[in-house]
Amino acid sequence: MPTIALDFPVWLRATHLLNILFLSLLIRSGLEILSAHPKLYWNDNTRTDNAWLKFTKRQMPKDELWTSRDEQEAFSSWLALPGHRNLGLGRQWHFAALIGWILTGLVYVILLFTADEWQRLVPTSWSIFPQAWSDLLSYLSFNIVQTSGYNALQQLSYFGVVFLLTPLTIATGAAMSPAVAARFPWYTKIFHGRQGARSLHFLCLLAFTIFVIIHVLMVVLHGLPQELAKMVFGSEQANQGLAVIIAVIALLFIVLIHIVGTAGSLRAPRRWQHLLQPISEPLWRVLFHHEISKQHYRADQVSSFLRVNGRPPNDARYQAMADKGFADWRLEVSGLVAQPLSLSLDEIKAMPRQEQTTKHVCIQGWSGIAEWAGVPLSYIVAQCQPRPEARYLVFHALDDKAKSEPEPDGAGCYYETIDLELANHPQTMLAYAMNGETLPVAHGAPLRLRVETQLGFKMVKYLRAIEFVADYRAVGEGQGGWREDNEHYAQEAGI
Repeated sequence: MPTIALDFPVWLRATHLLNILFLSLLIRSGLEILSAHPKLYWNDNTRTDNAWLKFTKRQMPKDELWTSRDEQEAFSSWLALPGHRNLGLGRQWHFAALIGWILTGLVYVILLFTADEWQRLVPTSWSIFPQAWSDLLSYLSFNIVQTSGYNALQQLSYFGVVFLLTPLTIATGAAMSPAVAARFPWYTKIFHGRQGARSLHFLCLLAFTIFVIIHVLMVVLHGLPQELAKMVFGSEQANQGLAVIIAVIALLFIVLIHIVGTAGSLRAPRRWQHLLQPISEPLWRVLFHHEISKQHYRADQVSSFLRVNGRPPNDARYQAMADKGFADWRLEVSGLVAQPLSLSLDEIKAMPRQEQTTKHVCIQGWSGIAEWAGVPLSYIVAQCQPRPEARYLVFHALDDKAKSEPEPDGAGCYYETIDLELANHPQTMLAYAMNGETLPVAHGAPLRLRVETQLGFKMVKYLRAIEFVADYRAVGEGQGGWREDNEHYAQEAGI
C-alpha cells in the first residue's frame, strides 16, 4: 500500500493545537462531572448494587436517610477541572470546551475534504488492514515503522478517532440530555438507555486518553525534533530546534490556561460562571429548551429504587404539617397574576388529575423511572391568569438548606425558576402521588414540581409557593435558582 507524503498545511496544524487544548479541557472537566456520581451502569435503574464500575469506596448507611449527594467524591484539582466537588463549574467548563472542540472539528473536516486532504485519513483499499496488522506487530517487536508518510496503522487509527470515536462521543453525550431523552425516547434506546450512553461516553473519554498517550509515545519514538517540525512548520526539513522551542511554548500556554482556569474557578467561582455560561447556554436553549416530553414508560419499567437528592425540611413547622397529613398546608400563587390563589392539598387533588410514567434524570448522573400523579401546571397557570409581563415562575420550597443539609453549600430556602413555555408543557405537573401512593416525604411531600425535559434540580420539592415574575434576576442572587446561586449551575437544564 502506498503511503501518503506529509506536508501539513497551516489550517491542519492550527486545528491540531486547538484540539489539544479543547480535548484536555473536556477530559479534566469530564472527570469533575464523573466525581459527582462516580459509578457507571448499563441499566437506567441505578441501584446501589448494579454499577459495573466504581471510583469510590463509600458505603451508604442502611439504617438512616442518605442522599445521592453523600455519594459524591472530591477529585483532586490536579486531575479534575476545577476539582473538589464543583459539579456546576465542571459542567460550565465541559460545555464551553465542547463548543470549541466541535467548531474546531467542523473546520478540520470541511477543510479536509475541500482542500483534498482527505486521503491522509480515509482508507481507499482493503489492503490497509493486513498492512496495519503487520505494522502493529512491528511496533510490538520494538521495531519502528519508517515511511515517508502515515503508515497503515497510523492512518487507520487517525481515521477511527476522527470519523468513529468523535461522532460516538458526541452522540452519547446528546443521549444523556433529559430533553432529548424525553422528546425522543427511541434515541437513548440505541445506547441501551441513558446509563448505557453515560458508560459509553466514559469509555470514549478513556479511548481518547489512551490514544493521546500512545500518540505522544509514537511522536517520541519516531523522532521528537522532526515530528515537532512537522507539527509546527509542516515539514521535517524545517528548523527542528526552533520547532521544539515553539512547541514547548505552545504546550506551556495550554498548561497555563489549565492553571488559571482551575485556580480562578476555585477562588472566584461566580466570575467564571459568568465567563463560561454565555458560551454554551444560548445554544442549549435553541437546541433543547423547546422540546416537549413524550415519555410513556410501562408500569413494569418503574424502578424498584429511586434515589433521594436533598433532605426534607429540618424544622418543627414542617414536621407538624407532616404529622397532620399536610391538612393545614397551602400553596400560595402570587406575583404578576390577575387572580392570586391559596390552595389546600385537597383543593389541588380535586383539580384535573394527570398521570405519567417518566424517567428522572439527576444532574449528578443517576437516573430512575417512576409514576407520578398530580395536576397539570398549565391548569394552575390558566386559573391564576398571568399578566402580560409575567415571563417566569419562581417555585419556593419549605426547606432551608442551612438547616436540612449536614454540609450545606449555602443558606436560605430552596427555589428554582422555569419560564412560561416550560410551565405549559403537557407533562409539566405538580405531583402529589408517586408510584400509586401518596408522595413520600423523602421525595417532596406534600407537593413537588415535575418538568420532564429538565434535570432533577429544577423539580422543586416541598413546595410552598409559586410566584410569577418578569425576570428571575431579581430573585435570590439573580442566577435563576438555589443551585445556580450557590453551586454555579446553569439556568438552562435541558442537558
